[in-house]
Amino acid sequence: MKVSRYHKGDKITYTLGATVTMEYLVNSPAQVRAVILHPDTSPEITGRINELCSGREIDVSYDTKAFNILSQKENCFVIGVIDVTAGKIVSGSHVVLVNPSNSGNLGTIIRSCAGFGVDGIAIVLPAADINDPKTIRASMGAASRVNVEVFETFDEYRARFPDNNLYPFMLDGSRLLQETEILSPFSLIMGNEGSGLPPEFKDVGQPVRIEHTDAIDSLNLPIATSIGLYEATKMHFIQK
Repeated sequence: MKVSRYHKGDKITYTLGATVTMEYLVNSPAQVRAVILHPDTSPEITGRINELCSGREIDVSYDTKAFNILSQKENCFVIGVIDVTAGKIVSGSHVVLVNPSNSGNLGTIIRSCAGFGVDGIAIVLPAADINDPKTIRASMGAASRVNVEVFETFDEYRARFPDNNLYPFMLDGSRLLQETEILSPFSLIMGNEGSGLPPEFKDVGQPVRIEHTDAIDSLNLPIATSIGLYEATKMHFIQK
């Protein structure tokens, strides 16, 4: 199958690696248009891929050129060709990312959301591209499990989900996270990696902050989001 480097707005994107591709084959097979195998793919992985594609209209082929075009990593032996679909979140608890700019961070947060059972992410533009292969790879395929919807503004998101309890992560007017009861359905609102949330978010819901020593000026976005997810969902796991 002919491939080309992904550009934002393309109708197809790619999963780079066996684990990521198999996540899509298991969780969202309707999105998988084709699978390309490197000639050096192990028999075990080849067998599993063929098993997952069997009975579905998913083309499986061998090619070396596709890997030269799409991935320079020597350990990448499987590429999935994925249809881009418009995501839509439903009522429930969400992570809201305001202007996230890094594809790797976005993918890591998607994976954390899957791990903590929060299957809805709202992204407020401008933002990194959810369909970039770098985002998908960083999610380790969790992008096939988590619904992500893009909003032009935070107000657009808020109007869709007026019953959610809002918790912007920032310093102004905030309480310590560990002293705050996170009520469901919740929206954990995180800002840009460099600038954080705009000042006006201090008047949105209940601002919270994560306490840490003065040895660092801040936590990076995926770590802060994961800590927030843990605090917000820990009673669910304790009660299991």
